[in-house]
Amino acid sequence: MKAIFFRFFVLFCMARVLIGCNTGIKNDSENNILFDSFFVDKAYHLLDVETNPKCSLQIQFVYPKDYTNKDILKLVQQQFISGFLGDEYVSFAPKEAAEQYALNFIAKYKEEEDNFKMELENHGHETMESWYSYNETSNNQIVYNRNDVLSFVVYKDCYYGGAHGSHQYINRVVDLKTGQQIMENDIFVDDYPDDLANIIVNGIASANQVEVTELENIGFFNVKEIYPNKNFYVDETGITYTFNEYEIAAYVVGPVSITIPYDKIRYLLRQESPVSSIAFR
Repeated sequence: MKAIFFRFFVLFCMARVLIGCNTGIKNDSENNILFDSFFVDKAYHLLDVETNPKCSLQIQFVYPKDYTNKDILKLVQQQFISGFLGDEYVSFAPKEAAEQYALNFIAKYKEEEDNFKMELENHGHETMESWYSYNETSNNQIVYNRNDVLSFVVYKDCYYGGAHGSHQYINRVVDLKTGQQIMENDIFVDDYPDDLANIIVNGIASANQVEVTELENIGFFNVKEIYPNKNFYVDETGITYTFNEYEIAAYVVGPVSITIPYDKIRYLLRQESPVSSIAFR
């Protein structure tokens, strides 16, 4: 059976200015925010010898560059940095954060040099290069930017030695009125997890064209343990949850995503929430 996979193809040719409607009507209006992007490409060979294995890092980062409220802009930039690079980099400006991340990435890789020296001494050039070749490629995409709500997705493709690499999707939703991340508790009523879990599981089964009881036969773990994982984004169609590799299924299944239309979950949504203008229109 076919599992649910999705890949994001991001265009970074130019920054876009998204101009909000000036009619005073909030419904379905684009946010007045300016984006920019930059590319980081770093590499380092073990022992600084070009014939040795290397690490490589490529970052394509789209980030908010300008907004009418500068205080909110700073908070939103921190949300982008946190989601893309990690909380430890939020004190930096976006480009500085990426450069610092690259420095730490290479520094971590250099910790392998002593082990690599021992391998060379014991086995010479028979050392398995693949075990010492580290690669990380990441990018992000804006998937929704209306009604004071901003959703983006980060995709990372990584290999740090071993049998295979990893693929990860990080979803984040930001309230442009506050600059804060929108969490599940902000949009769902109390006691939502059980009902939402049931909707998610049924959606996964339907997309794979199997019964819920058959999911474990095609690589999924215990379906009773599949619950909302906070890794979601919103757009005009609904709420999309992503479960990364090994989270609810075997590696071969890959990342799993499920989009839940608003009409299936309106009874679980708060009437007054940052996404109510999208969900209840």
